[in-house]
Amino acid sequence: MAIPFKQSPIEFNQRLLFPSNIFDLLPDEHECYLYGDIFKELDTSCLESKYSTNGQNAYHPRLLVSILIYAYSQGIFSSRQIERKCNEDLSFMYIAGMNCPNFRVLSDFRKNNADFFNDCFKQTVKLAMELGLASLGHVSLDGSKFKASSSKHKAMSHQRLVEKEKELMKEIDILIQKANQCDENEDEEYKERTGYELPKDLKFKEERLLKIQAAKEALEKREEELNPGKPIDGKKQISFADTDCRIMGKNGNFNYQYNGQISVDEDNQIIVGQHLSQNANDKKEVEPAIDALRETTGTLPDKFSGDNGYMSGDNLDALNAADLDSYIATNKNEKKNKTPLDESNRKLTKADFLFNEQDDCFTCPGGQTLILKSTSKEGKKKYQGSSETCNNCNYHSRCCKSKTGQPRTINTDDKEPIRQQMNEKMEKAESKEIYKQRKVIVEPVFGQIKNAGFKGFSVRGKTKTSGEFSLVCAVHNIKKITKAIFRGVLCSEFGKLVPAMG
Repeated sequence: MAIPFKQSPIEFNQRLLFPSNIFDLLPDEHECYLYGDIFKELDTSCLESKYSTNGQNAYHPRLLVSILIYAYSQGIFSSRQIERKCNEDLSFMYIAGMNCPNFRVLSDFRKNNADFFNDCFKQTVKLAMELGLASLGHVSLDGSKFKASSSKHKAMSHQRLVEKEKELMKEIDILIQKANQCDENEDEEYKERTGYELPKDLKFKEERLLKIQAAKEALEKREEELNPGKPIDGKKQISFADTDCRIMGKNGNFNYQYNGQISVDEDNQIIVGQHLSQNANDKKEVEPAIDALRETTGTLPDKFSGDNGYMSGDNLDALNAADLDSYIATNKNEKKNKTPLDESNRKLTKADFLFNEQDDCFTCPGGQTLILKSTSKEGKKKYQGSSETCNNCNYHSRCCKSKTGQPRTINTDDKEPIRQQMNEKMEKAESKEIYKQRKVIVEPVFGQIKNAGFKGFSVRGKTKTSGEFSLVCAVHNIKKITKAIFRGVLCSEFGKLVPAMG
């Protein structure tokens, strides 16, 4: 007896007598419908005015940005794959309105509209705040590295650039001399030759020289900005593919990357401020983060927190200037959080030493005074204790790091008083409770972005990568808004999103 398996209700490859809507094949609750409603809220007027009435009609910028945002939300970043999805995937067809822009159109739109993507990000923040998804009660700042569209194998150090430049110039001079000699001493042996062999070689060398000189100039300009007036370390490198990216990494895993900075609101993990940095650390990122918050939201949060990477004089100065109620982890706080061992086993950090501003000295946990030993031209200060006292101290094994038996040394600068103020603030139980929230506010967001597939940029140059990072942050916010709709926190009334009535 034959088993009665289910049969297709229709002959699936035949033409239908009556027309049907292919999007009826999608579930009624499919997220693409929600994305479509949100995309209607996007204002693209700043781009529309740049289009010309001449030539063929262009795709509407709202359509292109909608396709890109939806693709990024699905973990698809290649313009060719996005084009393919617009041909094959019903949800993409719905977002694209059955259009299918060529991958080159999508790629060029992504490369050439960095400012617009930043504006899109601001619109998502404004929408989230209007819908009550972000209140700026407690905002946490954090940074994470994203791979640049370059390879560390397509790079060269300053020393090698200088050597290669000289080498190529010599080779070009030799080729020019040979070419001139060929012109002057042409004889019967070369009459059948085209005479183009040397010029082709010369052209290749000249093009290579121009690339070397451009990279060398970019590296020297960068180092002058970072270390004005100082000689360039010959080991400093620069990428030929993207001269704006920097070597970053840790634990031996170094690559050309950018440092993405985000400020996240505690309510629903909405990114309310973002910027892309070329700095490998976070010691100067608070001021641009505050500027980004002001630009995006028009105001500043009630509370602001950051991990120990932001514990620098420049950052604390920026927080004081903005009059922000801030909570920045000291070395001691961070050690306790990362290694919850017995307090007696913890290594002593600078945060354990008390600074006496009036006498300009430090006092160690053992009671010894570390006096000022030297001050550099750049304002760096060195404080040091006594060898005899350190060697006889009960804290010696947890404090002194020198392998040659030198006493404990503290290095700092003229910003030490404000560091000590933050140290004292972070010792309070209330401050610790507030700071404890930081790890559940901002840290999961980078995990969500990277788990969704975005780990590196598709474009090159600081301006273009900043635009793509804005796009990534806008996508994150839109995903949070759609999640709020699914949870019933938001609903649609007369085609507008509004907070759901409790």
